[in-house]
This record gives sequence, structure tokens and C-alpha cells, in this order.
Amino acid sequence: MCGRFVITSAPEALRQLFGYLEQPNYPPRCNVAPTQPIPVVMNQNGRHFRLMRWGFWPAWVKDPRKFTLLINARAESVKEKSAFKNAIRRRRCLIPADGYYEWQSLSGSKRPYFIHRRDGRPIGFAGIAETWVGPNGEEVDTVAIVTAPASADLAVLHHRVPVTIGTDDFERWLDCRSDEADSVTPLMRGPEVGEFVWHEVSVRVNHVANDDAQLTLPITEEQREAEQSGRTKKPSPRKTAAADFDDGQGSFF
Repeated sequence: MCGRFVITSAPEALRQLFGYLEQPNYPPRCNVAPTQPIPVVMNQNGRHFRLMRWGFWPAWVKDPRKFTLLINARAESVKEKSAFKNAIRRRRCLIPADGYYEWQSLSGSKRPYFIHRRDGRPIGFAGIAETWVGPNGEEVDTVAIVTAPASADLAVLHHRVPVTIGTDDFERWLDCRSDEADSVTPLMRGPEVGEFVWHEVSVRVNHVANDDAQLTLPITEEQREAEQSGRTKKPSPRKTAAADFDDGQGSFF
């Protein structure tokens, strides 16, 4: 499951790591949410940087307003699902990130955790993309993150995790010239035990209006007690297109 993520590495550092030609400049983000534009790397006669809507719209959708929000695609069924089967063969992509959030249910409440690589290096989430064309010729580039069953350690937080592609496999994942997905099936798995670490953070991350570096810091005992007793300031109500916690296939700037 991946419903919020973080991208804080310097743009030039990510450009060097992912090898795209463009030189985009964008601010750090600490609370990237569904329906927002997110950075995407694709191989189209060379690697290129794109901004795409996080929320996948299959080409056959008539009215996106009436379509389920698809931000994740399950690795086990992505090759067969009608929404994803063309994209996994022809439009695989990478989504740069520095970590993501997950919520753990404890005693009837959900506490957020920031999850990142143990070595602190950036992450390449496995993604699939589709360009939706509307009735008036409008085009929207959309993307979903592929997820897989969690390893034994990460499963204490959630039973699913985003698929992360190692740097040595970037080219293999992005190469869609063969128009098939069997060759990348072994890559669609979660991190190994011990590869990622995590710590609890403030419930401020629950609200997309909050987007600052404090969100990724470990919560103090005093902060936790204040939040659990309801002494924290409550934000104004907001409308959102996605539920904050969605475990389903369709459940991310």
C-alpha cells in the first residue's frame, strides 16, 4: 500500500541517479498525495522526466469523475486486470521518492509511520502509466504505483508495500520494447527484510495541507501524548478525492 510519499532529494541528485535528460527544478515535498502531479521517469528514446497525475485512468474510461481512484496496482494481478494489462506491458515507469508513509491500526486508532531505506538513498517506485484522452481531445497523463506483499518486518505496519526497483534494474523495468511483462515479473516484489526502517511521526501528516520537513521527524513522547489526548489543533475541514486510508486495489504533488 502506498497512499502518501516524500521526495526531498535535490533535483540534480535525482537526475543523476535516474538518468533522465531534462533538468527540472522543483521544491522538496514531504506529503505527496493522490490526484496531485508527481515526478515520473519513462524510457521514450532515452529516459525522460514527466509530471503525471497520481491516479490511474484507463484509456477506456468515459467519465473519470465516475471512476474509482486507482493509485495502486497489485503485482499479483496487474498483468490480467483490464485497467492495467496494457500499461504493464507498454508503459512501465519509475517514480522517484525518498520514503513513504504508512498507518498502523492500534487500539482502534491509526498512527502514521515514515518508512525509508536503511541507507538513506532515494527510491525508485515501480509505476505504470496511461494517457487518458477525453471526448474533446484533452489529454491527461496518469500513473499508479505497483504494490506487493510486505516482508515479515514491514508487515507489522501493513500487509502490502510499494514495489521498489533497484538501480541495477532501472533499465530492465523501463524497457518496454518487447511488449510483454513476463521478463519483469521477478522485479515486482517488496523490499527484503531489513532493507527499510521506519519511525512513528505526527498525525499532522494525515492532512494534505501540511507539507513541511517536520512531518518526517520521529514523534516525541510529549507530542504523542498531546495528540492522543486531543490537545493538538484541528485543521479546517477539507474535501479530498481519496480516502486517507484505503487498502484496496484502487486505493498519491
